[in-house]
Amino acid sequence: MREQARMVYVTAPSHDVALALAEAVVGERLAACANILGAITSVYWWDGKLNRDGEVAMVLKTMATHIPALTERIRQLHPYECPCIVAIPIDGGNPDFITWIAAETGSR
Repeated sequence: MREQARMVYVTAPSHDVALALAEAVVGERLAACANILGAITSVYWWDGKLNRDGEVAMVLKTMATHIPALTERIRQLHPYECPCIVAIPIDGGNPDFITWIAAETGSR
């Protein structure tokens, strides 16, 4: 069975942080590409307090086997104590694009 591709959703406190994270994980071939989507407003509970902050959303494309290493690398580099890193299966799409993700991350 062919390995499954994943989209990984990550938030960061700024565009500069998102760009640094993207360049690190794509440069290390843990992800084939990153899309930095831009400014968002996040509303969330942290330390018993309701917070509202500006953040930047990012989507990475990778293969399932890279999720543990990708998650750990983002955790190492990310300034948050508990960064949002969520992997979502890609169930379909352009087969050539999925093949490209696999090739660029060294997966087959």
